[in-house]
Amino acid sequence: MKQRDKRVKKKGSRGKKALIVLLALVVLGAGGYLFRKPLAVMAFDLFLSGQVEKKLEKSYAPLEGEQAKPKPVVKEQKMEPFSALLLGVDQRANEPARSDTMIYAVVRPEESKVLLVSIPRDTYTEIVGRDKEDKINHAYAFGGEKMAKDTVENFLGSPVDYYAAINFEGLREVVDALGGIELPITKDIVNKQKDHEKFTIKAGKPLYDGQEALNYTRYREDSDFNRTKRHQVFLSAIVDRMLKLDQVSKIPDLMDMLGDNFKTDMMPSYIIDLSKKVLLGDAPSINGFTIMGEGFRKNGVYYDAANEEDLEFAKQLITNWTDPDTKTEQLLMPDAREKAADEAENGTKETNEKESAGTSAQAK
Repeated sequence: MKQRDKRVKKKGSRGKKALIVLLALVVLGAGGYLFRKPLAVMAFDLFLSGQVEKKLEKSYAPLEGEQAKPKPVVKEQKMEPFSALLLGVDQRANEPARSDTMIYAVVRPEESKVLLVSIPRDTYTEIVGRDKEDKINHAYAFGGEKMAKDTVENFLGSPVDYYAAINFEGLREVVDALGGIELPITKDIVNKQKDHEKFTIKAGKPLYDGQEALNYTRYREDSDFNRTKRHQVFLSAIVDRMLKLDQVSKIPDLMDMLGDNFKTDMMPSYIIDLSKKVLLGDAPSINGFTIMGEGFRKNGVYYDAANEEDLEFAKQLITNWTDPDTKTEQLLMPDAREKAADEAENGTKETNEKESAGTSAQAK
């Protein structure tokens, strides 16, 4: 009798477990759409965060002479805005590394908003630590991430909290692993000048593979301004692709592919916390602004003289976005000047029309 009771209890226990599992599957299946973000974060926490953090440790590279300044994350508190210098390095075989992309980024994690201020690589400025003026991208060639950071801080008059250096060559495998990325190519891109690498990128494709995406960043037969914009588009396209939920499980493999092609002084634990914040939030809204310049030659070398109005506006953008007290509706947008100019023009037009109508009425 006792054995029969035990068997009944075991069956009952198994039945309860099966029922719990079934209920869980029903909840996850029926409510999967509603809860997909928290579930993705939970899965990331349980299965991936440890692997990713360990892989990120290989990329952790504090700058020489600077103490690591981790931003502690307390769950009950909000994550404050921070700045980062993004360096897109294009280092090919048997060539010195150079930072083809220099972007001052401001990230506001709580609002899922990112500001990208691009500095064209030929911008003429003081290279901090060299006591000379030169192209801003030469700072990386002369003194690596530290000199690039110091030079950009001096140029923009704002501190850089972190740096992140990515070798575009290493992103080719990442793009392929993601199944390609979307790029807004509406006309065939052909690199054909005799002293340039030859390639053609066809327009109108739904996705572009790693080599095509890399060529997209390397195309150099239009303006430095357009090339800088393409680098912004390229980085945004990778982020958009990676943030799709079906790519979360690939993150450890993607980190492996990046390998030595990624360096940062942002602590791995902070990157993990930031990643979870991104997964839980809305898709990031990325706003870009490029400091224009006017070309000139000095001793036979081409440079860009930064437009003073653009430079001043870039500083205003950075100050506004890095201030934790700035509310979402108070954020200064990169197109604010154009909108203000349009409003002023429309206002002048309306005033002129009213004056013209009044004059006509008086004449009658």
